[in-house]
Amino acid sequence: MQSNAKPSRGMVVAPHHLAAKAGRDILREGGNAIEAMVAAASTIATVYPHMNSIGGDGFWLISEPGKTPVAIEACGAAAQLADRDYYAGHVGIPARGPLAALTTAGTVGGWEMALAHSRRWGGTLPLSRLFEAAIAHARQGVPVTRGQAALTAAKLGELADVPGFAGHLLSEGAAPQQGETFRQPTLASTFERLAHAGLGDFYRGELGTAMGEELERFGSPLRRADLAGYAPQAVTPLSLSLKQGQVWNLPPPTQGVSSLMILGLFERLKIAEAEGFDYVHALVESTKQAFLVRDRHVTDPRWMDVDPLDLLADATLDRLAARIDPARALAWPHVGEPGDTIWMGCIDGEGRAVSFIQSTFWEFGSGVVLPSTGVLWQNRGIGFSLDPQARQALVPGRKPFHTLNPALARLNDGRTMVYGTMGGEGQPQTQSAVFTRHVVYGQPLQQAVDAPRWLLGRTWGEGTTSLKLESRFDPTLIAALRQAGHQVDVIDAYSDTMGHAGGITRHADGRLEGGADPRSDGSVEGD
Repeated sequence: MQSNAKPSRGMVVAPHHLAAKAGRDILREGGNAIEAMVAAASTIATVYPHMNSIGGDGFWLISEPGKTPVAIEACGAAAQLADRDYYAGHVGIPARGPLAALTTAGTVGGWEMALAHSRRWGGTLPLSRLFEAAIAHARQGVPVTRGQAALTAAKLGELADVPGFAGHLLSEGAAPQQGETFRQPTLASTFERLAHAGLGDFYRGELGTAMGEELERFGSPLRRADLAGYAPQAVTPLSLSLKQGQVWNLPPPTQGVSSLMILGLFERLKIAEAEGFDYVHALVESTKQAFLVRDRHVTDPRWMDVDPLDLLADATLDRLAARIDPARALAWPHVGEPGDTIWMGCIDGEGRAVSFIQSTFWEFGSGVVLPSTGVLWQNRGIGFSLDPQARQALVPGRKPFHTLNPALARLNDGRTMVYGTMGGEGQPQTQSAVFTRHVVYGQPLQQAVDAPRWLLGRTWGEGTTSLKLESRFDPTLIAALRQAGHQVDVIDAYSDTMGHAGGITRHADGRLEGGADPRSDGSVEGD
């Protein structure tokens, strides 16, 4: 869905239409972009449980006209008990169950910090209003989406016996069917409690106490003290200057630096037009160079031996771009990171913009649903290694590597753009496709989001590291990529594998243009 009208209050895009509508309704009442995003975020955590939860992490990019964008890092660290001794007898950290629930959930703390920023804008809407849609959908129920039904069925064997999963996310012991009404009354009560007691209750109040006790009882290394000690961080976003303007993303421990590197490398290759061999090959090869650097360096910044700004320096990008052969593919594969996430964007009537992402890592995260709250806990910590020499070695208090990275741009022609996607390894790649198609080559935003996409490596639902292309690409292009040495697999058109992208552009005259991914259940909503 695309809108080119000039809404008086703003625009929201989300991969589930109920989340986009919840944010739009806040804008209609005079709420700002941050308030609208909290409404959308709480709603999508309710109606899209296979993709995210308030038991996960989140990241914010917030822009206000005339001011430098700010960022919020709302990701939890490994529990104080989460060390190699706790996992004695295990070759690696289990992907599901209580042992996979080893990092504090940060997203609710991120909402709290963002709303503090909103109040500096004059935001006054209470939590009871911001959570209204989430509470109603959780208590009254929503139709199960195709994705939720399919993923629950596909993952039932590994999740059915995880504590709390069956009681909260199954239907009489079976995967819910598409269209069936899905209710979460316990989660509704949790949102009501947060609206009454404040968001800090999630960490240091009755909710935090109950969740800490349940996590301990189930066998997770997380304790009440880990929750009570959590705080989000305001961080300085990374930025890169391009010919068209300035682009921002999140610093480590996210892969935001690689998203910016891809755009910087691609610009140096001077590709004349989109969609042909030169275009796809250049972006894929730029991705390879950026990922090699990312995997060599990016982790919790306290464990990094390079400054991320050095990775974006002209000399670094010039050197890496010179390694790219315009006719031949660099040998691959390379082991990547899976991930399941939602990205959402909002720009309000004052031009204030939010690019936001929250996630439980894999679909349904650890699978652990805490009975007292209905909160599904993430498994982001499974990215740690039990090898003490590994780049992502498990250490108590260490933050895991994050695929999450929302993007924002201010262009020289006066446009502001928020954009992003879910999809693990695919996030930087889809960002580069949407940005270059829309900004560099002038495609309408909806066309740029809708256009056929590619994915190098692993992501949502995929275990192979080949170059995957949707079947809508021209067969001659596919043949040319194979001839150049790319290991190509052709997959279905509009495949979920390509993630759920979206974007909003505010033009210099105030006109808003939005694009929502037809691969998702989402929409663009403006008022």
